[in-house]
Amino acid sequence: MKSTVAQIMTKNPKTVGPSASVVSAAKIMKAAKIGALFVKKGKQLVGILTDTDITRRAVLSGKKLDKLTVVEIMTSPIHTIDAGQNVDDAQDMMGDLGIRHLGVTKAGEIVGIVSVRDLLMHYKRYAQSKLPQMEYDEPKIGQD
Repeated sequence: MKSTVAQIMTKNPKTVGPSASVVSAAKIMKAAKIGALFVKKGKQLVGILTDTDITRRAVLSGKKLDKLTVVEIMTSPIHTIDAGQNVDDAQDMMGDLGIRHLGVTKAGEIVGIVSVRDLLMHYKRYAQSKLPQMEYDEPKIGQD
């Protein structure tokens, strides 16, 4: 049976407000060791801020990063995939769209996030589970 996106996603993803500074958002991302934050206005998710947005939009804008707000550089709308879809579908979607993060939905509501790193870890575990367990004999010192 193929794995679903729900099985590898991160639940309860971190969020930031649209008026937060890019610097404060970057500090949250660094502390949490993540590459994306959802942007939340009230109860509604209005975009996603990724490390790529920060490097390609914020840094290259030439504006002072502590004055630049998240809403000015975030990506909107959020690209999403249903939680029940196959992991391979998430990989295909990310590749086709040229992105590294997808919001994960269930009944139309975002319930998590899946990243390229999540996919890599999934495929690594899968590959390791398919490798034959090789027996290894310790070499005996002094014997040829």
